Amino acid sequence: MINLRQKRIIVTFLMHLGDLILITPFLQVLRRHAQDSDITLVVDEKVADVVRYNPHIDHLVTIDKKGKDNSVKALWHIGRQLHENQYDILINLHPNERTSFLATVIHAKEFVGMSHFLARPLMDRYTRLDRRHFHAVDMYINVLAQLGIDDYRNEGLQIFTCPQWERKAADFYAQHGVANGDVVVGFNIGSAVPQKRWPSQRFAAVADYFADQGCRCIFFGGTMDESMVQNAVSKMKHRAIIATGQFSIGELASAVRRCSLFITNDSGPMHVAVSQHVPLVALYGPSNPKFYGPYTDNAIVLESTDHYEEGKSMKKIIKEGHYKGIFVISMQDVISAGEELLHRKVNVK
Repeated sequence: MINLRQKRIIVTFLMHLGDLILITPFLQVLRRHAQDSDITLVVDEKVADVVRYNPHIDHLVTIDKKGKDNSVKALWHIGRQLHENQYDILINLHPNERTSFLATVIHAKEFVGMSHFLARPLMDRYTRLDRRHFHAVDMYINVLAQLGIDDYRNEGLQIFTCPQWERKAADFYAQHGVANGDVVVGFNIGSAVPQKRWPSQRFAAVADYFADQGCRCIFFGGTMDESMVQNAVSKMKHRAIIATGQFSIGELASAVRRCSLFITNDSGPMHVAVSQHVPLVALYGPSNPKFYGPYTDNAIVLESTDHYEEGKSMKKIIKEGHYKGIFVISMQDVISAGEELLHRKVNVK
């Protein structure tokens, strides 16, 4: 069993928004077992808000991996600077080349976790990511299990906000006339993968349905989703609130927390909603929700396929051309799921 107590520990993880949110339970478990230790986390600058105020880490190092730090020279320089801190343990959580190179350059006294195969001879302990049996959250926690940790308790996904982000969200809602008693339904209609996008006109129709019931409907998303959202709201008979491109990730978490229901494609903002304990309807396909679905019981997942081939990546499934498409999920199914979650929320209150 690895000794994590009274150590200088660094965790390297330069993945995307959703992936970073999914390691927050790992940080909880690590913190509990690393008593009196100093924990540093290295992440992509673009998504650093996810962990900026996380109490389970002591230091945050950000890397502009697609900008000024997008070179071997820059990563070498950062790695050598971090090496000066003389870390006792480095845990690398992903096998991509960039993170593996950085972890190698940092050169901690003990190098464990994952890495690209070229860096594995330099590791003290290689822990394989089990992508076939665990949800991604538990897959990362399993890295600690392979190192001998046996207490995996955690409180689920977490994004901690700050007063500034909360004021930004509150001011935005006030500017759009949202009152304290209003039922707010949030929509996330974008995704980096086109095959994961449910038709925007159906989102518009579902939003109109909930607006008919007296709900305030708000569309979230990043700047890349603006034209898609404009297309959707242009088809609505009710006026929706457009928050697309208005918030940073931290501000988004604060704004999404106000929602009574969140209806979303499979993408990063879905995990943001889970981190804020918002009930959600998640539309899935062709990825398998068993591994990357909402890490909560307070969700209804609607799937566009009933068969997942083990070991096949989403990219391969799409390339083969047999996937029917996410459009097979009906509007009535989405509306029924949303109504059920709103009913549950009212009953809990």
